[in-house]
Amino acid sequence: MSDPALRLAEVRRSFKQGGETLEVLRGIDLSIAKGEIVALVGPSGSGKSTMLQICGLLEKPSSGSVAIAGTEAGRLSDDKRTALRRSHLGFVYQYHHLLPEFSAVENVVIPQMIAGVSRGKAKERAMMLLDGMGLAKRASHRPAELSGGEQQRVAICRALANRPKLLLADEPTGNLDPHTSDHVFGGFLHLVREEGLAALIATHNPDLAARMDRTVRLNDGRLT
Repeated sequence: MSDPALRLAEVRRSFKQGGETLEVLRGIDLSIAKGEIVALVGPSGSGKSTMLQICGLLEKPSSGSVAIAGTEAGRLSDDKRTALRRSHLGFVYQYHHLLPEFSAVENVVIPQMIAGVSRGKAKERAMMLLDGMGLAKRASHRPAELSGGEQQRVAICRALANRPKLLLADEPTGNLDPHTSDHVFGGFLHLVREEGLAALIATHNPDLAARMDRTVRLNDGRLT
């Protein structure tokens, strides 16, 4: 049996605040299998973003372990954590963070070239991903020439560009109107399933959560 794409074991995260200790995560256990799409829900301030930061190796837990595709991240140097993040993880945020001076296709090509892929192969994959999100005809347009929904679809393609094992998304359609959100999320789920990725997606939208394989709820620092 293969290792899960993500495994959290007894993950805790606390912060010192005004002489007091604020416990944000209180012993999180979670395993996500390859190809499984999991919704992460919970009230604002419940620690969803902190949990995603820890899953994405952008922040270290106070205690507990984080393993990505069987590799225990806590034992790695900062350089090796960065390499693991680059090769195994994809991120989609609420705001697209596209590079404004580059076209849609260039925004998806650049992270592949940074990872050592040739320009030709990077562009071929970028166009395949953009086409999967219905953006092939908009590939040469810069972000300012795209709608909000189109910009977020480009950001999704960029997150998938380097074939990550695990996709992490924090309210990926939170800035969009309901109709656009539903359309973009439908394309997002289709592409993630086509790629066979595991995904952990934080959302406040119960309708979007219901379209995923299962839902976990974060409340008072614990998962249910």
